[in-house]
Amino acid sequence: MNDLITKIIAHRGASKLAPENTMYAFELGYKLGAEGIETDVQLTKDNIPVLIHDETVKRTTSGTGYVKDYTYEELSKLDAGSWFSPEFRNARIITLEEFLVWIKPKDLYINIELKNNKIDYKNLESIVYNMLKTHRLLERTTLSTFNPNSVKRLVTYQNNIEIAFLTSKKYPNLVEYARKLGANALHVKYRLVNQQLMEQAYEKNMPVRVYTVNKYKPMMHCFNQGCDGIFTDVPYKALTFRKVFQYKKKL
Repeated sequence: MNDLITKIIAHRGASKLAPENTMYAFELGYKLGAEGIETDVQLTKDNIPVLIHDETVKRTTSGTGYVKDYTYEELSKLDAGSWFSPEFRNARIITLEEFLVWIKPKDLYINIELKNNKIDYKNLESIVYNMLKTHRLLERTTLSTFNPNSVKRLVTYQNNIEIAFLTSKKYPNLVEYARKLGANALHVKYRLVNQQLMEQAYEKNMPVRVYTVNKYKPMMHCFNQGCDGIFTDVPYKALTFRKVFQYKKKL
């Protein structure tokens, strides 16, 4: 099995301590020692890629309605922090461009999830890919999606970029299915992780990263299975638990 050190990736930033997908959460994840940042991208009415998880703004902002029905100027006026805590009332939805400018000088792995499973945004793949290319961040980035058709479209841009198929579903041979789509990485729900999956992926040189892992036992299982990375809302805990795992291995 793979002896690599499992990478700790802050899921939507340090989202247990700050409002998800905001600069507060990203900055905090970085300061706490996360080795990567995961975020979600959707398109506004004027085709600006923005970082937000839900298709609607209701849960995480002061607004209502769909992201796709707002211009970015309209979205930027929404309060994206008070839902979490009054101290974050200045948080706002940021653009992918702002995020890339922030992360470029930092030694961090980047995972961008294309949120196009429910709304299949036209040209989302090309807009995101070209922005990463402009910022020279293709080699540090994984683009992931639950949408099989989006994976197929991404293959046409596959030049120095990792494409991950995201899934929580069981398949007879998930690794082979993902490879046929054109993916060269797998991002899976925790319950799918087992020795057989890891061996099949390792044989095909396909990284496996696991979402969303926040508790001790699941983390230790992922470390023990040799997963390439875990997405976690609590990167500070994950780093501590990984040290415990490494210590136990030496005993």
